[in-house]
Amino acid sequence: MSEAKIVRAGPDDAGELLTLQYAAFLSEARVYERLDLPPLKQTFDELRSELGDHPTWKAVVGTRIVGSIRVHREEDVLHVGRIMVAPDQQGRGIGSRLLAAVEDDVPAGVERLSLFTGFLSTGNLRLYERVGYREVGRRPGPTGVMLVYLEKTLATPG
Repeated sequence: MSEAKIVRAGPDDAGELLTLQYAAFLSEARVYERLDLPPLKQTFDELRSELGDHPTWKAVVGTRIVGSIRVHREEDVLHVGRIMVAPDQQGRGIGSRLLAAVEDDVPAGVERLSLFTGFLSTGNLRLYERVGYREVGRRPGPTGVMLVYLEKTLATPG
């Protein structure tokens, strides 16, 4: 199988990204025994609108989207979210490459990257710590699942 190519995604990718999102986050829903996770409730129209407003990258193998990541900026923080890899493609470095793509395109003035994941998502936590994120807190999310918040401080240009 060929290596995934990381490229920007847009509103026209909404249908395939929504299918990927449901597949990726359904595995998370099983871990937490909850089907009410926000990514599983997002609609096509909501996602399409979000893709128009937030920079998004996709990992593509052949013609199939196998991973994705979205960001939005608030002042000097770039919030990284909806990091997802197709269940049959996990463990192949796609998540790491998506995170690297975000870091390669950080806008001027951004000092930190921020993200969160569920406390039982040990694979996610290992990945984020391996690429330099550090835990900064925990608190329940909107569904009551305990979320782990992590940040990565960016090196300032010298």
